[in-house]
Order: sequence, then structure tokens, then C-alpha cells
Amino acid sequence: MKLDSYWLDTAPACTAGSEGPVDGYVDVAVIGGGFTGLSAALALGRRGAAVAVLDAGRLGGGASGRNGGQCNTGVAQDYVALHAQLGAERARGCYQAYAAAVETVERLIRQETIDCDYLASGKLKLASKPHHLEHLEKTAELIRREVDPDVEVIGRERIRSEVESDSFFGGLLHKHGGQMHMGKFAVGLANAAARNGARLFENAAVTSIEKERSAYRIVSARGEVRAQQVLIATGPSRHGPFGWYRRRMAPVGSFIVVTEPLPADRLTRLLPNRRSYVTSRLMHNYFRVTPDSRLLFGGRARFTASEQPSDAKSGRILQQNMVQLFPTLADARIDYCWGGLVDITADRLPRAGQHDGLYFSMGYSGHGTQMSTHMGQVMAEVISGNASANPWREFGWPAIPGHTGKPWFLPLVGTYYRIKDIFY
Repeated sequence: MKLDSYWLDTAPACTAGSEGPVDGYVDVAVIGGGFTGLSAALALGRRGAAVAVLDAGRLGGGASGRNGGQCNTGVAQDYVALHAQLGAERARGCYQAYAAAVETVERLIRQETIDCDYLASGKLKLASKPHHLEHLEKTAELIRREVDPDVEVIGRERIRSEVESDSFFGGLLHKHGGQMHMGKFAVGLANAAARNGARLFENAAVTSIEKERSAYRIVSARGEVRAQQVLIATGPSRHGPFGWYRRRMAPVGSFIVVTEPLPADRLTRLLPNRRSYVTSRLMHNYFRVTPDSRLLFGGRARFTASEQPSDAKSGRILQQNMVQLFPTLADARIDYCWGGLVDITADRLPRAGQHDGLYFSMGYSGHGTQMSTHMGQVMAEVISGNASANPWREFGWPAIPGHTGKPWFLPLVGTYYRIKDIFY
């Protein structure tokens, strides 16, 4: 079993990275080479801007290359609760932002001819308890009435035609959206950004950002660059001069295992429609079939950071959960196991805007594949002068109470969720 991301291990080599030192002067320096940063660099490059992207490690090697590979419509939290919290208009705007984000991913794949095994098969949220289905029915009714008439409830009598498991009582189907190979998509975005003039630097961890008279001076492990504008796209990075952002997000570990390749007929019986799937529990699981016929199975196995080799412990928990839902996979070998950090905000909505003169976009809370790509494009518009393009511009972002940057409270949150799952 490899303690590596399946997406990163099976992606083609990325040749878009720049050689030599970080130096010179650019219009925009982008800190973070994930989907947000690469998408922004692509959009800015198309506008004729000189762009440098600095990443502490591998391009697409953080959250962008360590997730479940889902690209879905629908917000990260319960839409009924969001509607009650924000009101109809703002909740609708949030939902529509995610729908637009999926369209952005699909558009970029077409425009840049990115080979990333994209499959538009929708997402099915699975009810783990009978009363969860009742709530999903209410959610579907509200969504159909307010924002998306094309969602569908799958009742208990039909759920086994979607998932070969006795663990579910129905589900809510979002028909738009899909799934893809994260590593291939990252390489495709990086190549597209480089074709449009962006300089991309790997292993260039940023250690300081200083405002000078007419520019920002960004110091990194590979040299320094001066920029007229800066976009912070680091996500839940635990290093560098980004404490203001860290205090506003809980970097929760999410873990994934991937099986050996499975026979096609076995997978067809198990998941005949090849959708993206997520369970309705607070400590939920998510799963899908990979392009080479493996089952990817992930979730919040433990409320802890991802660090090798402790990821293996989370992997064993996930394998047990997988077999509990799908007993026929008891003999399936696990080939990959890895973890990563999810940048969760208090309300599970993204944040983007400007702080201390620096632009930022992050806090995608587990739904980042589509939103990070979309917000890269959006922030290029914002930096170019169109502030109204940002759907999150009116959302405040206070620090999490008691959060000084190190998430000491995560085990307590995990215990709370496990107890609540028993009664919820």
C-alpha cells in the first residue's frame, strides 16, 4: 500500500514549472499553486498580465491533488439551514455560485483541451437513516422551488438500483456536476497557465511579504520577486506569514483509500451509474469509481492533521467503514492511502476579497474542486477592477474564537460529531 495520493502518483509529469530563481517584477504574484492559483494565473495571463505563481511544494500537490475528485453543484452545508440563516436571496446566490463553478471547470476543460477523464454523472447524497431521507425530501422541495428544479429524490424502493448496499434509505440526486482525475486536471491547468505566459515555481515556500513604495516584495525559498498585486491562494497552509488566514479556518484532516483495480462487472453491480456519492452522517463518507476501475473511499476518519505514517491508521478505519457499507469488498486490496487538509470555515462558505491590500480566496470547506477553479477566474476579474464579480464579497470573516493558528480543538470537535451522529 502506498501512502501517497493516487491522483498525484498517476498524473503525467508536469513540465510547466520554471527553472532558475524567483526574481524580477510582475503584475501579480500568486501564492499557492493549486486550482485557485493556477486558474487565476491562466485568466490573468490571458489578459496580458505578467504573473508568477509560487508554491511551497508541487504544483497541485496540496488540497487540489489530495481530494475525492468530485465536482458538484450544491453548497457544502444543509440548504434548508442555509436558507433559514441567510434568507432566500442570499442562499440562492450561494447555490448558484456553485452551479457556476461547475460550469467554469467544464468550460476550462473544453477550452484548454485538458485530458482529465471528466465524467458528468451527478452527485447522490445517501440517507444513512430513515429520518435523514425525510429531511432530504424537504431539502429537495426547497431547492426545486427556489433555485434548481432538476434535483430528484431517490426513494428507498429504488436506492439499490443506485448503490448495492443495505445501508441506505434513499438519497438526493443533484444531476449536474461530475468527477475527474485531479492530478491530470492540475497538470492541464498548469500547462495552460504557462502557455499564457505565467511563470510557475515549485518548492518556493514564501517566508515574507512586505509592502514597499509601489510594490510588494515577496521572499521565497527560491529567491524574491516584486509584484504590483498579490493573490493569497494557500488554502489551509500551516506555514508562512499567513496567520490572519489560519485563525479563520479549521484545517480538518480528510483521508482517502483506493482499492486495487476491480472487475468491471463487480463495479457495475456495486455502483451502476458511476456517480459521486456522499453519506448524510456528520462523520460522512464519500466514494466514487476511478477511471481505471478502482473504488475511491474517503471521509473524516479522524479529526487530526494528515501526517505520514499516521495516515495508515486512518486508512484502516476507512477500510472498515467501506466494508461495512459494501461487504462484498472485504477481499479488496487497498493500494493507496493518503490524507490532506480541508480549509473549513465556521459557516462552511468560502471567503474571498482583500485584506491589508492583499487579495485572497480560500475556505472552500470540502467543496473546493469546482469553487477553487471558479474563484481563480473570478479573482482575476477582481484584481483587474471588477470587484462585483466576487460572490463572497459581502461575507465578513471573523477569527474562530480561541483559534490562535494551531487547531487544538479538533479532537473535541471530532468527539462532538461522533456523539451527535449517534442521535442524529
